Amino acid sequence: MSQASANLNVMIKAARKAARSLVRDFGEVESLQVTSKSAGDFVSRADIKAEEIIRETLTEARPNYGWMGEESEEVKGADPTRRWIVDPLDGTTNFLHGMPHWAVSIALEHRGQIVAAVVYDPVKDEMFTSEKGAGTWLNDRRLRVTNRSTLIECIFSTGIPFAGSTYLPMELRQIAKVAPTCAGIRRWGAAALDLAYVAAGRYDGFWEANLKPWDIAAGLLLVTEAGGFVEPLAAGGDMFDKGGVIAANAEVFERFKGLVRDA
Repeated sequence: MSQASANLNVMIKAARKAARSLVRDFGEVESLQVTSKSAGDFVSRADIKAEEIIRETLTEARPNYGWMGEESEEVKGADPTRRWIVDPLDGTTNFLHGMPHWAVSIALEHRGQIVAAVVYDPVKDEMFTSEKGAGTWLNDRRLRVTNRSTLIECIFSTGIPFAGSTYLPMELRQIAKVAPTCAGIRRWGAAALDLAYVAAGRYDGFWEANLKPWDIAAGLLLVTEAGGFVEPLAAGGDMFDKGGVIAANAEVFERFKGLVRDA
């Protein structure tokens, strides 16, 4: 983005700084010390260290803003209208298995609306950025969602819950409903990048249940500023409260949403 705001510039700086630390640890993934938080959900020392780097960088620049991060307690800021929402390592399981598909996600919320977003994939050096009213960008290239209107030509993405999740039966029903209508379904294990890929036109749509605010906050703005639509997974729901999202291009959104919700 050629004329990024001061806030977006500090977000980019924080993402790059944390990414340097993560890339070093990714190169030694087999020796990382890992603590199990719950089945299928792991957090590494690299994850916690990255969040500390991001928090330090953002707080130094904007000490009055609030904070919500995956690996730390929420903090109310002296400025109650602004809050950082951060996932220092989206795609942790990929990271720990040596799979090069993970990202740093940083969003800025103002009065309940996401106004700036960064999703950075350091392995591919892809920096997705957006500000409200200024479009979505990948490095220096402006992005738009696809204009495909025929479902059978579309590629969709989703997240399949881990073993034992109460959401697994619903997800399997949704896949069974969507799969016969489209060109394929992908499951890459990083919701922030799934949403960024919808914004970039790599996917035509994405859905997933049981997500946290830090998983989707930045990605939601990337999609809408690229011309896409986003809604809660459940009609009338709240994406941040219930943790489910549907995103797609404008041409197929209503039909895609209908298929997912019908299941």
